[in-house]
Amino acid sequence: MGLGLGVVGGLFPSPLHLIALSQVALKRWARATLILLGPPLLIDSVLLVVTLFFYRYIPRDIAHYVGYGGGALVASFGAYSLVAAGRKTSERLAESRALTYASVSAAALTELAAPGTWIYWLTLAGPLLAEGRAHGYARVVPFFAGGLVGYYGAALFSVWVMAWGASLNRQIQQRLFPLANSLLIVLGIAYFVRAYHR
Repeated sequence: MGLGLGVVGGLFPSPLHLIALSQVALKRWARATLILLGPPLLIDSVLLVVTLFFYRYIPRDIAHYVGYGGGALVASFGAYSLVAAGRKTSERLAESRALTYASVSAAALTELAAPGTWIYWLTLAGPLLAEGRAHGYARVVPFFAGGLVGYYGAALFSVWVMAWGASLNRQIQQRLFPLANSLLIVLGIAYFVRAYHR
């Protein structure tokens, strides 16, 4: 079950996918991989510890409020990237360390601020960890290990497929960076709207 959930999560387009895709458009595969693997692993490690020790104290409606912050953050980063790209050529943009640091920081914050992250830890991972505490963690380790393998494998594969598809058409490839960042703005607005209607 963990593997299947991980694959679905890795294939589902997220801010991390779009940020990584914008880096791939600039031929920065190492940075794209770092964005896809590093921040989620760090965030999930922190949330694992927090859930393990403080699960009963976490308010159940936190995902609703995180949706507002996450939406604002994702949309802001997309807009920032588009403005920065408008001022520089693609060659100068590819060498921009400030945008790279902003990408990694935004990727980490969007992973933490994504409502889905909190829903997963509150409704699925939290109860499983509580079961592990009561009956032994060996029962729940395969679920979490499968989820990690499924998520990271699917995330890398999906970004590779999107980049490969874009490389088949030069016009799409040239517009990949602005398209990915425009989709970030749309995704941020969608987070905000979903939080408002819940």
